[in-house]
Amino acid sequence: MGRYDGRVAIVTGGAKGIGRGVCVAFAEEGATVVCADVDEAAGAQIEADAAFLSGSVRFVSADVSEDAVCEGLIVQAVSDHGGLHVLCNNVGIQPTNSYMPAHELPVELWDRIIDVNLKSTFLMCRHAIPVMKDQGGGVIVNTASVQGLQSAPGVSAYAASKGGQLSLTRQLALEYARDNIRVLAVNPGTIDTPLVDEALEALGANTPEAREGMAEVHPVGRIGQPSDIAKVVLFLASDDASFMTGEYVCVDGGVMAKGAWA
Repeated sequence: MGRYDGRVAIVTGGAKGIGRGVCVAFAEEGATVVCADVDEAAGAQIEADAAFLSGSVRFVSADVSEDAVCEGLIVQAVSDHGGLHVLCNNVGIQPTNSYMPAHELPVELWDRIIDVNLKSTFLMCRHAIPVMKDQGGGVIVNTASVQGLQSAPGVSAYAASKGGQLSLTRQLALEYARDNIRVLAVNPGTIDTPLVDEALEALGANTPEAREGMAEVHPVGRIGQPSDIAKVVLFLASDDASFMTGEYVCVDGGVMAKGAWA
């Protein structure tokens, strides 16, 4: 018996990186997982890779920056699988052409980052919470970032989106505590994902030496793996964390304890 047998989870941005790790971890523990992403090839791959797990992963192509898409995703999950117990708002983008001083950032790039990273969290919660209220409770776990706490040059929209997620996490936790809905967040440090690969490529620094230097920034001496985040998400969504809400957990190899990550 897995911890999540009979439970349904939605993971946005679930086909690659941290999201993939979270989807697989839930499915290993018996959950039925709806993986929402725009990358259809990666979505087909995770479905195939999860075929022999105790739970399952079902891919749905979805741009969750759009309200109607979020509503349809929730309705479909409940209709197909009978409920919704866990929502992981994991999707996040930091386009390589957005690394620039704030005053130079095009408005359309600002809007796209905020829409995908922050607005999607609100939209998914907006449609998931009524379902959770009706069924007697649920858990929402948001993937924020250490950049929501301390930041670096060139990432104004991303930093704002992640800070906004942390504030929204606290507010929703208070709003719906009496409905038995817990809302939490994780703040990853540097995690070995395609997003990191793209950032290094954009900087012309995707080399073993650059990666070694990135690892050394972390007191534990390495960058994280998606499974490092997934294990914490599964704990937060479980009954073992039933007295936790409105809080975030830094999974960052010690960089925030050191005082800065950049």
